[in-house]
Amino acid sequence: MTFPSMDGVPLEGWFIPGDSDKLIIHNHFLPGNRYGYPGHLPEFGGLGGFEVNFLPEYKALHDAGYNILAYDIRNHGLSGQGNGGMAGIGLLEYRDVIGSLRYAAPRPDTKDMRKPLLSVCLGAEFTAVAWSKHPEEFSEVESMVMLQPVSGSHIVEKFVKNLGIEDGYAKFDAAVHERTGFHLSEQSPLEHVSAVTVPTLVTQVHDDTMTRPQDVQDIYDAIPVDDRKLYWIEGTDRRFNGYNFFGIHPEVPIDWFDAHMK
Repeated sequence: MTFPSMDGVPLEGWFIPGDSDKLIIHNHFLPGNRYGYPGHLPEFGGLGGFEVNFLPEYKALHDAGYNILAYDIRNHGLSGQGNGGMAGIGLLEYRDVIGSLRYAAPRPDTKDMRKPLLSVCLGAEFTAVAWSKHPEEFSEVESMVMLQPVSGSHIVEKFVKNLGIEDGYAKFDAAVHERTGFHLSEQSPLEHVSAVTVPTLVTQVHDDTMTRPQDVQDIYDAIPVDDRKLYWIEGTDRRFNGYNFFGIHPEVPIDWFDAHMK
């Protein structure tokens, strides 16, 4: 299936029918797509180094009765190019989650469904940005899971430190600003999650070597709802393990959605 983003970029997706009146909209991470990420292949081994596969997660959600809308965001997978192919770390991609909500709202078999969101990494960033910019678009959303939200500045800080690049952050920030018009400090969900109004579960690899736990703690603390939970993934320091976590432990998101979608 295809549908337009808020600004018209064509988005490719899957609709996986379930046995309920609940539709999970899945917003994936960078550099993945609705399937996951082929990090097990040599040409894609620079990140993660192993496969991220969302299909076991989708099967578990389907078996629990949920309908699923999973799509490729702009400049990923089979979806169209937007903004010259550049990534805005949420500041451009927010238009895509709005497009998915607008697509589901009038569709005959989904228009009356209750709608939770499952937003992963960049998907969590742009969901927060969209909610902040256009809160009226989220009137039908009843609950949310945010898996590994992150601020771009913390990712880059870790990256340049690990590579030992002198003045690396300043150089990276200048290059990003020249290319996109955004500074790294702007590329964070922190200032946007204050717009979230629904019960929210935040999940994160605690010892993630690509960021700092405090960043996720700060994002969680800024969500202004009483019904929220922070779930730390233990036993690994690999961020990409977090992307596979719900496929191995689908009870974590399912229990959250079940409790808040009765």
